[in-house]
Amino acid sequence: MATLYRKYRPQNFNEVVGQNHIKLTLEHEIESGKIAHAYLFCGPRAVGKTTMARVFAKAINCQNRKEGEFEPCNKCESCKDITEGRSMDIIEIDAASHTGVDNVRENIIASARVAPTREKFKVFIIDEVHMLSISAFNALLKIIEEPPKNVVFILCTTEIHKVPTTIISRCQRFDFKRISLLDVFKKLNYIAENEGVKVEKEILEAIARQSEGHMRDAESLFGQIISISGKKVSKEEALLVIPRNDLREVIGLIEFLSKKDAGGGIGLINKLVDEGIDLKIFVADLIDVLRKMLIAKVNPGLAEKLGIEFGESFEKKMSEIGRSLSVPELVIIAEKFLNVRENLKNASIIQLPIELALIEFCESKQPVRAESNRPSEKKPEAEAEENSRAEIISGVLNIDHEQILEKWNEVLAKVKKYNHSLTFILRVCEPRDLKDNRLRLAFKYKFHKDRISEANIKILVEKVLREVYGASLAVEAIIDENLEIKTSEPDQAPAPEEKKEEEPEQGRNAIDNLLKTFGGRVVG
Repeated sequence: MATLYRKYRPQNFNEVVGQNHIKLTLEHEIESGKIAHAYLFCGPRAVGKTTMARVFAKAINCQNRKEGEFEPCNKCESCKDITEGRSMDIIEIDAASHTGVDNVRENIIASARVAPTREKFKVFIIDEVHMLSISAFNALLKIIEEPPKNVVFILCTTEIHKVPTTIISRCQRFDFKRISLLDVFKKLNYIAENEGVKVEKEILEAIARQSEGHMRDAESLFGQIISISGKKVSKEEALLVIPRNDLREVIGLIEFLSKKDAGGGIGLINKLVDEGIDLKIFVADLIDVLRKMLIAKVNPGLAEKLGIEFGESFEKKMSEIGRSLSVPELVIIAEKFLNVRENLKNASIIQLPIELALIEFCESKQPVRAESNRPSEKKPEAEAEENSRAEIISGVLNIDHEQILEKWNEVLAKVKKYNHSLTFILRVCEPRDLKDNRLRLAFKYKFHKDRISEANIKILVEKVLREVYGASLAVEAIIDENLEIKTSEPDQAPAPEEKKEEEPEQGRNAIDNLLKTFGGRVVG
């Protein structure tokens, strides 16, 4: 069997995995015919920089590509020659082995002055360009500044900080990112189907995790597994190539913590020790999982952007366990295991720091979550908050929208006592309709809406509303991009006859307050 990463190397933009932010720009340039003379592809290894360069070179030289199209046909002589590496006009140079100025002069400058033999464009793909010497960069700079007609340079590097700014400034720069676990999994699944290989989803996810966003690494690992197992991959055979992954045990330990089952957790840890598992790696994985669970509790959207990807099957189980733990509990567990990670370095009994953390958490007298079946005492503040929420759901509100507006300045004044900066956000909102004890606040900007939607801020605003209106109101923040922002002083509303004279001063005060809160300066 041919090497998988070579056999399944993308031959058009559609097949390139991830990097959509780059593909869209390049595709538009090809469609419009506005090709730049120099490109700089930078980013981690094995994420598609050289592959994208080859696809781009093929697309701009494709003989069958029509105006307004961007994909190469892969059927014309030009496409075939470039795919098979036979084209005399597509010149790939490994800068790591051609670092000197003489090589730049002979292989690039001299060749660039000769017109393309058959292609529309002569393309120089210089890999690991950061390895060039200073004199070589200076020579390259001259030809990039004044490139011959129909010559395109594509510079690729994993260490952009080593490339002179004079070179960077003369190129269109594109920053490649590591490929998401989901995209790696999809590509591996596609390969498995095409190769007729039966493999469990969890094994493909494990390969994707192990590759850490490097597509070529994932394809190489999968190729090794197939060479051992053949057309049917078992977990035992996969483990011969993939380092053992203990995420199942990680989530198992968190489940014991959620049940306050110290005995079960200690049994699991000692089983791992007997199996020769490195507890330092195990605890590091545990902290990563706890972090994602915690972020998901605070803001699910952030968890997708900031959290490590673990794969669909594992994250489903992680979500189930996460529902049984509160944010404070997750914080406590994470802090305990951050300390455990430090204590493991000098532990005479390697599992003891973990066992102590398990016992401390499970035997602590913390209040148990409301969703738990175990009885517990509630703090007066928590009980009051819960009763307040119950009133919001079942109570009858004897207040209308006009009364909300009449006392809104009083709301702003009270909020200011608790959170000064929050006042400025509420002053640029518009209290909208009041329905089913729910007051909708309209904001022009998303970051204002997001701020009000934060759990602690929402509780504060609802508390002030109870104090001012004598009724329990729930707050819902919405966005209205057409909203006209009006500001007013929170301490008191101006009298009708004074309003016209005070408006300019109030406007200046509002601007000053906003600048203090969010930073910035007046530019016009």
